[in-house]
Amino acid sequence: MSRPPVFDAAFAGQFAELLRWRRDVRRFRRDSVPAGLIEALLTQTQLSPSVGHSQPWRWLSVEEADQRAAVQASFSRCNAEALASYEGERAALYARLKLEGLQDAPVQFAVFCDHTTERGHGLGRKTMPEMLDYSVVAAITQFWLAARVHGLGVGWVSILEPDAVTAALGAPPGWKLIAYLCVGWPDEACDVPELVRAGWEQP
Repeated sequence: MSRPPVFDAAFAGQFAELLRWRRDVRRFRRDSVPAGLIEALLTQTQLSPSVGHSQPWRWLSVEEADQRAAVQASFSRCNAEALASYEGERAALYARLKLEGLQDAPVQFAVFCDHTTERGHGLGRKTMPEMLDYSVVAAITQFWLAARVHGLGVGWVSILEPDAVTAALGAPPGWKLIAYLCVGWPDEACDVPELVRAGWEQP
């Protein structure tokens, strides 16, 4: 068994900064991202914890124009419905928010949880089956932090219709959409959440 590394105070400080600068990015440059870097980040997600070591995450790269158009159409429908649910100043503020990077992000992933996986032999999820979904969320968090280390930004788009996105991408039955991620080089960097800067919510 190998000896565990010692993480000194300098590393602890850098890690704290990484957490602070891990922001949800909505504004991207259209510059391409090296395929090797994306592969390295996905490899690192395999180190993420998962219930029963089931590793239920399934990452689908969304590259086809028609697939991206379907996702954007779904966002537009959902965003319009969300706007209609607000009134007055809150509605006006919502209308000004930048809530996705679908037009510009060069790399986009739909991340699913495979509820049909036999890996892990059911360990730990008979009483809490939602642990499969939580395992995928943990992997996404790990990917997000690793991406930030390399200067990449990640944006999680949740204003979508899961069924419409799943159908547009042809995902297998039994796969549940957990996240739609936009990945790329940020057009701007700030350690304050955008919704805080915009006045939508306070820390």
